[in-house]
Amino acid sequence: MKKITLFASALFVVLGAKAQVFSDDFESYSAGYLGPQSTDWTTWSNADGTTEDVNISTANAQSGTQSIYFSSTAAAGGPQDVILSLDQVYSSGIFTFQTGMMVPAAKVAHFNFQKTATAGQVWTLNVTADNGSISIDDAITADLAVGNYTPGSWFNIKIEANLTLGVWEAFIDGVSIGTWNNGTNQVAAVDFYPQSNTAQFYIDDVWYDHETYTLPNLNATASSVNLNGNIATQTVVPTGAIVNSGQTAITSFTATLNYNGNNDVINVTGVNIASLASYTVDFNPTVLATGSNTVTMTISNVNGTADDDNSDDVVSYVSNAVTPAPGKMVVGEEGTGTWCGWCPRGTVFMDRYENQFGDFWAGIAVHNGDPMVVADYDSGIGAAISGYPSSLVDRGSEVDPSAMSTQFYNRLQVAPTALMSLNPIWNPATRELSVEVSANFQSSANNNYKLACVLTEDHVTGTGSGYNQTNYYSSSSQNIDLIDDNGMNWKNLPASVPASQMEYNHVARAIMPSFAGDATAFPATVNAGETHSKTYVFTLPAAWEEWHINIVGMLIDPSGRIDNAAKAKLSEVSGVTENEELNASVSIYPNPATFQATLALDLAKEATVNVELLDMSGKIMTAKDYGSISGYSTITMNTSTLQAGIYLVKVTIDNVSTIERLVIQ
Repeated sequence: MKKITLFASALFVVLGAKAQVFSDDFESYSAGYLGPQSTDWTTWSNADGTTEDVNISTANAQSGTQSIYFSSTAAAGGPQDVILSLDQVYSSGIFTFQTGMMVPAAKVAHFNFQKTATAGQVWTLNVTADNGSISIDDAITADLAVGNYTPGSWFNIKIEANLTLGVWEAFIDGVSIGTWNNGTNQVAAVDFYPQSNTAQFYIDDVWYDHETYTLPNLNATASSVNLNGNIATQTVVPTGAIVNSGQTAITSFTATLNYNGNNDVINVTGVNIASLASYTVDFNPTVLATGSNTVTMTISNVNGTADDDNSDDVVSYVSNAVTPAPGKMVVGEEGTGTWCGWCPRGTVFMDRYENQFGDFWAGIAVHNGDPMVVADYDSGIGAAISGYPSSLVDRGSEVDPSAMSTQFYNRLQVAPTALMSLNPIWNPATRELSVEVSANFQSSANNNYKLACVLTEDHVTGTGSGYNQTNYYSSSSQNIDLIDDNGMNWKNLPASVPASQMEYNHVARAIMPSFAGDATAFPATVNAGETHSKTYVFTLPAAWEEWHINIVGMLIDPSGRIDNAAKAKLSEVSGVTENEELNASVSIYPNPATFQATLALDLAKEATVNVELLDMSGKIMTAKDYGSISGYSTITMNTSTLQAGIYLVKVTIDNVSTIERLVIQ
């Protein structure tokens, strides 16, 4: 076995020809717009020589004296939007792209790969640089690779993709920052786009090449390893993935994870991984260590022997877990609406950040133009964003919901002015919720700081067309993959998902006293060590389920940014319990399922049980009355005859029903 190198073709042994297809150092161009001088470069809308184009710059260069310079003064980014069209569409073999970048301090940069020659259909990959941090996503999964660079200095970023295997790796200055299985494995163009009014960056020494790839007989590629977290002190469950990059099925192998001086060995047997199929290994839980640590997964003993190519048996990257400032919580506010066909992307990523960031994150979905709108909140967010879905992290610059993680990590490290705490009191008789929001100041402040208190609700449902979710990802619309953390692909849902099949999380229900905050919260002078509190009183409508209510208290600084926050579930702090009419817990596993799924019921008392399986149109596929059941029981459902897609499992217990989603793959 040998460790992967940190340079070109690190993951892959190539059996075929290699040729550098394209390179450009911008030295051959005259002053002015790039597009009219090149047949390789154009703009998003083919408007070469306009403000959408980029100018040749002599102000800064990585090599020689010239580069191209991107900047935007518009909140929504642009108008620059420049495309490097590849010489062909690549969907197999090994594609490698590299560029030099210089991003000034406090500025951001962005480029992406487009799947098709016609831009705007599918984003294969997104690369975002912000204040010294780089994050890569494939528009499905965030933080596929995370790395660092020095603001104001030139650095090289390289993306190497084995499109045949779907295995990608990213490097900064020759050092790997992560390897992953990408959701889309086709590249037709590279798009450079300044996304917001804080965007400013230089590009130089751009090149790409392509190599063919041939499968050996027996080979397992260690395709990725992921700690599944990037915050020091978090407990995570690392995963590793292999791809059968040979022609023979893999039935067993050993995976060894080395991290922070410890080895975790997992022996995988009884599998049948077909050629080009992938397999994910779950390692044992571990606590993320501070600082820089190498994470390595080694694959050995493939089918009881050594495979035909030991150069791809090891995958590693350097983890730089972010150390959070003590007591820090970051707020992500997303502008969304049921009418917005791209807003399912926000739904997926808001849930994902809640799962990934846990107690360091408070997510708030601010609805527009639908029955869940809160007028003051909607107008406040609407003035700060240019379209939907869009998001604000601690009310900074506008960012797409899929790209909030970079700003999150940056804000997480900023020491808060005050530590926040909540003291809610719930009166079930009057449905009055009183929330004391307290700020314990760690440094001096003044009355230009403000407080605000927000209520959100999870699992919100409703009736009527206003609760239908428009879905541009549907196969009947754009046919684009958008997969949530439960394995559900929005591509398999209709273009308008009926209200009966929708639940909305993180829904903003109320904000007090206003979006701008409470200007009366603090005295003119606040000294370090002082604690100041303000109480806000809400009366919850009967339709709100108090056991799904979350509370977020926010400290807003004089510039309007959120300095710090605290959150709490009302059910955990005020003795609120869920409606007990159902008298049971219901779960389904595995989910996604293939041949069969198990419905697990834990009933508080003996009850009659009926189970229906429905497709997404509401058609009943199967139905069965199980009579009286008590205690813990499992019901096996045969799913082998079902086509891949999303189904609904309706469980009725003593005439009270609940619906669970089941994914068949």
